[in-house]
Amino acid sequence: MPSYPSAARLAHVMLEGPAGALEAVIQERHPGDHAITAVVCHPHPLYGGTLHNKVVHRVASTFHALGAAVLRFNFRGVGKSAGRHDYGVGELDDARTAWEFMHTRWPNARRWLAGFSFGSWIAARLAAERDDVGQLLLVAPPVESSPFDVLHKSPVPKGVIQGTADDVCSLPRLMSEFPHWAEPKRLVMVEGAGHFFDRRLDALGDAVRELLNPEAEAAGR
Repeated sequence: MPSYPSAARLAHVMLEGPAGALEAVIQERHPGDHAITAVVCHPHPLYGGTLHNKVVHRVASTFHALGAAVLRFNFRGVGKSAGRHDYGVGELDDARTAWEFMHTRWPNARRWLAGFSFGSWIAARLAAERDDVGQLLLVAPPVESSPFDVLHKSPVPKGVIQGTADDVCSLPRLMSEFPHWAEPKRLVMVEGAGHFFDRRLDALGDAVRELLNPEAEAAGR
């Protein structure tokens, strides 16, 4: 695994989104460049989802430990972000804004995209429309309530993390949907984890490393 000794820095930024300002936090090395950047999308805004969600935070901090500069942001209507909830339509535009911001800031980096629950639905749709996503990571994708058919033909590399005790985004429904997604793809189970990975956040971090460490090593060479 690559070593990144430079001090970490959290930078609070406001992005210019399509519905107004978007509140965001960047976790990066300072000083230094990044071979990898990542954007992480939070869970459903109408059920308390924000960029500070513990699953989003753990995914982002693990990405950062693997060498990535990571952006977490609040969808429209959440926290200090302008606008109102748009049932996944405007939120996709918000994710595009976050993605373009990181692309402009580090134009030569390899790019990762992740989402948790509702955020994974947004991330999947964004990844399917682009050709510059090096790795897509979906945590507890809500396949029962949201369509993921965009992944049936998308060649983006897909990593999925699912708790075996998730009673919101169920494992049986995922297991019936996952075979239809195009390769390359990989599914990692976190035994005993519920939807929010209570008392299983360390195992969640291990699963992220299992899926992304080879990518990080390749980018670090």
